[in-house]
Amino acid sequence: MLNRPLSGSLVALITPMHPDGSIDWPALEALIEWHVGEGTDGIIPVGTTGESATLAVDEHLEVIEKTVATVAGRVPVVAGTGANATAEAIHLTRQAEQAGADACLSVVPYYNKPTQEGLYRHFMAVADATSLPVVLYNVPPRTACDMLPATVARLAAHERIVGIKEACGDAERVGGLKAVVPEDFVILSGEDAQTLRMMELGALGTISVTANVLPGLMHEFCAAFLEGRVDDARKMDARLQPIHEILFVEPSPQPTKWALHEMGRVDRGIRLPLIELSEGARPELVRRLKEIGALS
Repeated sequence: MLNRPLSGSLVALITPMHPDGSIDWPALEALIEWHVGEGTDGIIPVGTTGESATLAVDEHLEVIEKTVATVAGRVPVVAGTGANATAEAIHLTRQAEQAGADACLSVVPYYNKPTQEGLYRHFMAVADATSLPVVLYNVPPRTACDMLPATVARLAAHERIVGIKEACGDAERVGGLKAVVPEDFVILSGEDAQTLRMMELGALGTISVTANVLPGLMHEFCAAFLEGRVDDARKMDARLQPIHEILFVEPSPQPTKWALHEMGRVDRGIRLPLIELSEGARPELVRRLKEIGALS
């Protein structure tokens, strides 16, 4: 069971790096402090936006440990512990529990393309191996495998599987999930551009890429909707849509890391096979950041 509710704007935090690809630990701590100060409702280290696929296991775990230590209980930490090998996902989840994470985010195994029964057994094995609450993560465009609502409903019967980050690309999926999962099962948007519609259908917030760049505005947008100020939320959503779009003009987190570099918050580092944002895409990104006030 969750000790604290998960709702609002939770950031899918990038992992800051130096140009040689090594992790920039002071920048990581500074980013976390900025997010806490801006009202971000939760921190998700080493999810897919955090380049978990190219971090070594020891680096992955160190990012979780340093995030938990820096956050120091001020907001929930939901550690990315997914892997396409069940044994590795279990190992990462157990270590995240020892580090003091509040919950884990476990992505659908990528490349393997398991059946729905394979997905069920994978996540049940993870949940059975630890006492850490598990948030599922469905992102078929990245994994080539869609976890269907019927499978989520089966998994939601496990006391430690407490929610899902849904990024199937269809906001209406939230309605299908709400119809089959327990009332207290947490649904979070995994598509920034669709978050408003997903909250209208019952999602409690978002695990957001855009929050990396606009933490305060993403928090205010989610808070406005959850507090019943729907018109305010719609106005903020309209302002945010151009940023949601530009942050996915190239594979994520390439645009987001470049945006944060332009904002003076991180160095230029990113790990192959991802590369720096192409020169042709940079002017429009900068223009939109200035338009919304993230750059002067």
